[in-house]
Amino acid sequence: MLEELKDKSILIIGSGESGTGAAVLAKKMKYDVFVSDGSIIPDKYKEVLDINGIPYEEKGHTIDSLSNVGLVLKSPGVPEGSAVMQKIRRAGVRVISEIEFAALHYHGTMIAITGSNGKTTTSGLLYHLLNAAGLKAGLAGNYGDSFAGYVAGQPEAAVVLEVSSFQLDDIETFKPHIAILLNITPDHLDRYDYKMENYVNAKFRINGNQSSDDFFIINGDDAEMGMYRQNHALKGNVIEIAEKDYVDGVFQLNGDAFDLTIKGRHNRFNARCAVEACRLMGISDEKIALGLATFRNLAHRLEPIRTVDGVEYINDSKATNVDSVYYALEAMDKPVVWIAGGTDKGNDYSAIEALVKEKVKALVCMGVDNTKLVEAFKGKVPVLVETNTIKDAIREAGQLAADGDVVLLSPACASFDLFKNYMDRGDQFKAIVMSL
Repeated sequence: MLEELKDKSILIIGSGESGTGAAVLAKKMKYDVFVSDGSIIPDKYKEVLDINGIPYEEKGHTIDSLSNVGLVLKSPGVPEGSAVMQKIRRAGVRVISEIEFAALHYHGTMIAITGSNGKTTTSGLLYHLLNAAGLKAGLAGNYGDSFAGYVAGQPEAAVVLEVSSFQLDDIETFKPHIAILLNITPDHLDRYDYKMENYVNAKFRINGNQSSDDFFIINGDDAEMGMYRQNHALKGNVIEIAEKDYVDGVFQLNGDAFDLTIKGRHNRFNARCAVEACRLMGISDEKIALGLATFRNLAHRLEPIRTVDGVEYINDSKATNVDSVYYALEAMDKPVVWIAGGTDKGNDYSAIEALVKEKVKALVCMGVDNTKLVEAFKGKVPVLVETNTIKDAIREAGQLAADGDVVLLSPACASFDLFKNYMDRGDQFKAIVMSL
């Protein structure tokens, strides 16, 4: 038991995947726990809470006193500046993240992956490689089950964790044996006072508790990482992966190239990081090669849907920032009709302007408010049209595309103006394309 919880309770703020998983783990560990959510709790999470006999409230936080609360678990979606968090901070109650709480109750090997882009692909690939090689590992965090929910079940002796900056914000002792920081580009700046420095610091928290027995795999060409390292010493055994290590392919130790099923320079980098992690886990190149050859990329990440009248439709709905779109466009070898737009997160489109001019024949803006996209690319692409629904966007894109072109959904924005999430956006795109 955590010492400060003797005769005190755990308060969980937020009841999504993380909050519900944390509640189940807390209940299993015999803590007194209560869940509070400012919004309506989805039925699937209510069912889990009810089955486990966990009390909760929704549509508001009616917390009158915090005197009996020994620990607050903050779900990653809860902003630090929210009224309830301000009240908790004023009361001086200890606040940790769900991944910190889960790590305190997990005794296996943690491999944690973060970065602005590529986290999900790299996490899924590494999980596949480990299991294909016979090393049973779990997959959790920002991908699939929450880490706490995973620990509450029957966890394996190793786990691959996709972790976001939000999840890292409230860690104290979280210490992965292998940490991977893929890249750092502007994202979620609205949660970091629009200061890039704050966002960079959040990402590097993944390394903060590592020791001489641990490994930290980083992007040796990343500008933000380079600037951070000028003023901060990194911990553990630092392994840099630079462009020279993957630009012409990902290679075995004997010099032979691995066969990759994922495309694009960025995915060669992701694969190179996953291969390095596998080697650190004692897996041979022969077994790594078998895993790489059988991996299939995830839904919503450069996912080919179908070809209609010679036009290829690709779903890259998970591209919710500018950097993701850069990698998507870079991987295209055909003229592109680009569908973009949604809830802007402080995007700077100048970073992809040259690539858009080179690759994009038409831009179809899709969103409630397309102002920023239009201002960024008006006069810089041959054709620019505005739409307000995904159905209209696909129709316009189909009319603008010719035989041999690609219609690419790569939004550069969050999905919450028109969709539940990026998965809903991608699923609707796929359904409409399949009906063409």
